[in-house]
Amino acid sequence: MRFLSLMLVMVVTLSCATTMQAQAPAREPVGDLAQVMRAILFPNSNILFDVQSRDPDAPPEPNADGTVTATFAGIYTGWAQVETAAIALAESAQLIAMEGRLCQNGKPVPLGDEAFMQYTRDLVDVGRRAYEVAQTKDLEAMSEMTNEVAGACENCHTAYRRYPEENRCTAP
Repeated sequence: MRFLSLMLVMVVTLSCATTMQAQAPAREPVGDLAQVMRAILFPNSNILFDVQSRDPDAPPEPNADGTVTATFAGIYTGWAQVETAAIALAESAQLIAMEGRLCQNGKPVPLGDEAFMQYTRDLVDVGRRAYEVAQTKDLEAMSEMTNEVAGACENCHTAYRRYPEENRCTAP
């Protein structure tokens, strides 16, 4: 009887795992690497870089007519916005390294190149550290952290975002 119960548990577990896999979203890229960069990494990096010149806790500055325009519909502001930007950077590394992702020039993202994969791991690491610093709400520490963010971006861009465009996404 115990054997049959164990077998039943295994069948149910496998059935549930198969059902969950069948319901998971397709893991196919939608945009090319440049589009992912422009949609996720660029705006979120800029949120982090803005900490160098603007305190996330400071109220928004009024427009010339005295009104205030809320960014992101005013939902996520201040340090919460900085935290989520850091998370976006860390999580985007998986999107960059998604199997089948192409570069803007149509070449595949160099997933087989160890340097490229190290740069994606560096992005995860710097995003996580930026998130931890943002949680402290330490303006000076976050401003310093942006140097590491810029460095992680620059390392990959120097190697893979080369001109002319047909040289992009190829190992140096």
